[in-house]
Amino acid sequence: MKIATFNVNGVNGRLAALLEWLAESKPDVACLQELKSPDAKFPAAAIRAAGYGVVFHGQPAWNGVAILARGREPIETGRGLPGMADDPQSRYLEAVVDGVVIGCLYLPNGNPQPGPKFDYKLIWFDRLDAHAKALFGCGLPVVLAGDYNVVPTDADIYNPASWRDDALLQPESRAAFKALLDQGWTDAIRALHPQERIYTFWDYWRQRWPRNAGLRIDHLLLNEEAAQLLRAAGVDREVRGRPGASDHAPAWVDLALPS
Repeated sequence: MKIATFNVNGVNGRLAALLEWLAESKPDVACLQELKSPDAKFPAAAIRAAGYGVVFHGQPAWNGVAILARGREPIETGRGLPGMADDPQSRYLEAVVDGVVIGCLYLPNGNPQPGPKFDYKLIWFDRLDAHAKALFGCGLPVVLAGDYNVVPTDADIYNPASWRDDALLQPESRAAFKALLDQGWTDAIRALHPQERIYTFWDYWRQRWPRNAGLRIDHLLLNEEAAQLLRAAGVDREVRGRPGASDHAPAWVDLALPS
């Protein structure tokens, strides 16, 4: 099973690019973030016409997450993080596909920091940590995929010097991500590519894509059952270089599920 995560940065404005990538890469499951679309305007019909069942959790103008499954319907099991019933931002969606639990998340950016946006990021991370702990030992393979808005280490960014004040690199952000890994979760891309410089995001500013001045902020974390099935992981880097592209590229894992 190929499971991908892709911050599309506006699903309606980049629908053609999304459909092109789905046709080329053929992920069995695709987790989308930053839909920037209310549910009423989400392009469900076009996605289903491309062969994907879909569940989605949107909001006007900002945020939004969706889970797509090729040739089947995802079975939704959660919408929003437990303990955040009053959260107005659409950032978490959970579904089961062929016995695999998929958590699709769009973690808050947190800028500017310090301030209320960074406080919200840490609160959201704390709730994710609690929910992840409950999911980890559920007995099924679990994949937590999405835009975490965290650069885990200096090896995950082209040059940390100019980003030191950014919320993505703050010690609190990195400690929260490490706390997830310390529960036993496997960072799939780093596990299979421990020394390689791999990025998933290139800002539109300052020619960062042509210069390969990227960051790795889109992650797929696997619980023990899923990690035992891991056979490949990577980034569809070329998608970022296309005209009108999102500032993210899709990241993915391939799990050897039993038939």
